[in-house]
Amino acid sequence: MTDQSAAFKGRYWEIDTVRGIAIVMMVAFHILFDLSYLGIPLADVHSGFWRLFALTTASLFVFLVGLSLSISYARSSAHLHGSALMMKYFRRGLGIFLLGLLITLVTWLMIGEGMIIFGILHLIGLSIIIAPFFIRFGCANLMVGIGVVLIGIGLSVFEGPIWLAWMGLHPSWFYSLDYEPLFPWFGLVLIGIAVGSALYPEGKRLFAVPDVQAFPFRALSAAGRHSLIIYLLHQPIILAFILLFRGAL
Repeated sequence: MTDQSAAFKGRYWEIDTVRGIAIVMMVAFHILFDLSYLGIPLADVHSGFWRLFALTTASLFVFLVGLSLSISYARSSAHLHGSALMMKYFRRGLGIFLLGLLITLVTWLMIGEGMIIFGILHLIGLSIIIAPFFIRFGCANLMVGIGVVLIGIGLSVFEGPIWLAWMGLHPSWFYSLDYEPLFPWFGLVLIGIAVGSALYPEGKRLFAVPDVQAFPFRALSAAGRHSLIIYLLHQPIILAFILLFRGAL
């Protein structure tokens, strides 16, 4: 068996492939969502199957953040320690969080109502910053993560000031096109860390995975390795195509 991870700087192709599947799901949903938003509804994206589809897609992304963090942290801790190790993830998380703030600015200028104030990039960025404080607990993060999810579900029945929206509390009038507050979503990051600690202890795969050369798997794995750039570019591309061909639709 050939380990493809060696070809991609230690990445595990099966994780990138699952992330690639999540990307395909995201693009498919956003095509339908953008069509609906622009007055060409092909499906009800706000309830039923497609609402569940969107939640599943976001959950998969966030879970994989935690799983990947457990592997990355284990490997980094072999040559980084203390503040140097924490700073690595602070800088990485801050970079992604700033991209989230850029999306906040763009959506505020472009659409106003429904602007994204704490979407998935904000969540991922903040999660990367605070996750190192939890990674040391390994598999015990499963219970902590479930607790965070349950707290988030409980908070959802309460209202709060808009400045607490990042925590999961907000006024009744609040609406955002993309909203993943720390509670309950950080719980999925912690669950991902727990699973990563169990299946990839010390950043090493516990199980054998065959070297799959079939095109779909390699294409999905490649997409998974470039998920951030695809996330940033896919919406403008989708919207451009929709607006270009709107007359035909």
